[in-house]
Amino acid sequence: MTPKLKICGVNDSFFAVEAARLGADFLGFIFAGASPRSVTPEEAGAIRAHVLAALGGEDRPLFAGVFTDTPVDEIAAIAALVPLDTIQLHGDYGDEDAMMLKRLGLEVWRLHPFGGTVADAVLVDGSDGVRRGGTGRLADWPAVDGLKRRGLRVVLAGGLSAANIEAAAATGADVLDVNSSLETSSGVKSVRLLHDFFARFAPLRRARRCRGEGHML
Repeated sequence: MTPKLKICGVNDSFFAVEAARLGADFLGFIFAGASPRSVTPEEAGAIRAHVLAALGGEDRPLFAGVFTDTPVDEIAAIAALVPLDTIQLHGDYGDEDAMMLKRLGLEVWRLHPFGGTVADAVLVDGSDGVRRGGTGRLADWPAVDGLKRRGLRVVLAGGLSAANIEAAAATGADVLDVNSSLETSSGVKSVRLLHDFFARFAPLRRARRCRGEGHML
């Protein structure tokens, strides 16, 4: 199975539209104030609207929100305001939090090892001992195989780039999550780097379409 692709840390409309046109399956907004890629719900909603307007009737990506310590009721409110399709939980959220969001019709990804059968997917991300994501460090790639053997859907993030995307796809992860390698400086996304990345990812995507897998969930 060829993995789907999430472009995360999206914070401007032009970049978001280009990522969607190139075939990103997910666009991720970060709602963590400490991140240089953080956006407000209003900003995320405006970017989402630009993407939908630019695509017209074409297939759209799903929109994900990344949260670290936001109370779950506020997450639900932000998800409705933007609106979001997927919630990525990087903090110490419990099973009840995940279930509450799922009851609202949202897909929920939880950071490993907090994920599990309650979440729709487990996120394996790189850590620097302080931050649980957005570090640009490689994650524990061998963990993907063990999680897949348990029947879990896996999202692999952390240090993914054009240089290693083929190897990342070979781990068996269901979704590859790319962020900082598409930036010229922290929080500044580059359309040129985006095109360079898709030039390497495109053959994987074409193979997926040849098998009839499509690019949407």
